[in-house]
Amino acid sequence: MKNKALILILALFSWSTQAQVLKLKNQLFELHNVTGEIVTFQGKKALKIERDLNAIPFDSTRLEATVDEPHYARLLGLEDFENGTIEVKMYSQLQNPAPYSGIAGFIGLYFRIQPDDSAFESIYLRPKVGRSDNQLRRNHTVQYFSYPDYKFDTLRKIAPHRYEGSAPVALNEWITMRIEVNGETAELFINDMKYSSFIVDKMLGKTKKGFVGLYVDIGTIGYFRDLKVTKRALQVKKAGEKEIAI
Repeated sequence: MKNKALILILALFSWSTQAQVLKLKNQLFELHNVTGEIVTFQGKKALKIERDLNAIPFDSTRLEATVDEPHYARLLGLEDFENGTIEVKMYSQLQNPAPYSGIAGFIGLYFRIQPDDSAFESIYLRPKVGRSDNQLRRNHTVQYFSYPDYKFDTLRKIAPHRYEGSAPVALNEWITMRIEVNGETAELFINDMKYSSFIVDKMLGKTKKGFVGLYVDIGTIGYFRDLKVTKRALQVKKAGEKEIAI
């Protein structure tokens, strides 16, 4: 057992030393299966990332198997996020030419990421359909998934409509995304709106704490800035009582 543990530690150390690390203001981001750089975009410094298709190939005939994978930028220095608030400003563009006809500007957040990327929770957006004139498409704007067992297509089959929703977002504009994580629930707020756009009332992952990451998927150029993470104790609400921290 000691030898296996040592091998795992060495493997993680090897990955960490090989992964590219970028600094945005006072935050360090480690790139996992994405390419990236710090750029000046619309007058402000931002982290620009795109999915690395050499690291994790994409297959349009095997969507469930080749999307919603560990392609993201990991925030270093915070490895035990469990409950609290994650907020970021993000901007989504489509790659041209498009590598796949179904691209929708996939962009969002990963959280409770395990050190070896074996499990995490996620909420992301498809901004291309956020203001569609077709309500069915709008209903696919927000997506929750839990890696590795409950990716988007699996959830559509076993719990249709429960883990997707709408939000008033679009491509080529800044979106403020805020997620309130509390125990098994996660609530999404868009653009400083008072009320949430989407709620996951019971997340499906077994992981309880871990890293936070910035996510993009196939055909997306993502810009991120002003990431803020606030940890809080679990909030428990009893019938007829206000929420209290434990």
